[in-house]
Amino acid sequence: MAEAITIADIYKLFEQTNAALDQSRIEFNRSIAASRAEFEQSLAKSRTEADRRAADADRRLAKLEKTVERTSKAVDSLTTRWGSFVEELVRPAVVRMFRDRGILITHTMERVRSPLASGMPMEIDILGVNGMKVVAVECKSRLSKDDVDEMIGRLINFKTAFPEYAQYSLYGAVAVIEINEGVDVYAYRKGLFVIRTNGASVEIANDDQFLPMTWG
Repeated sequence: MAEAITIADIYKLFEQTNAALDQSRIEFNRSIAASRAEFEQSLAKSRTEADRRAADADRRLAKLEKTVERTSKAVDSLTTRWGSFVEELVRPAVVRMFRDRGILITHTMERVRSPLASGMPMEIDILGVNGMKVVAVECKSRLSKDDVDEMIGRLINFKTAFPEYAQYSLYGAVAVIEINEGVDVYAYRKGLFVIRTNGASVEIANDDQFLPMTWG
């Protein structure tokens, strides 16, 4: 006959089961803790690697920015020198060129700055003046559409910047070595004289049918 199972036996079985369950919980918690620690270590390593890469990228970017800055300054300096070169070519020929177009200029001025009292800061590369006529010439190494638009803006505001010429007939011209495609036509249609360099000489490129815009 099988032995009867007592309450003590059931309780003992319960204790054994509970102990096994507790051990399983301990093992599970250990496993979770180990996994969390491993994850945190991996995350920390990844962050360290990411931080290292970010720092390296920042250093390379800073170096590149310095290179770009130096290059930009060098290009600006070279562009300024070319602009000055164009001025030196154009200035002696201004009187002759515009006389041939019926605009008699008696004298020229370089790098003319507007008076502070005008409230409109402006600088004109070459200013040719006659009796009641004045020609503003902007000198560029290469002419773009934006350059033409900028010159037109100057001509529109010229008499505010230079009130002493308020009663003068104002003409505009751009003197260049190279011109972006189509920009010479654009400047022509806007009523500007286009002065081109040809070796050591300079000439107005507009044809004889050109009618210059009078500004202001």
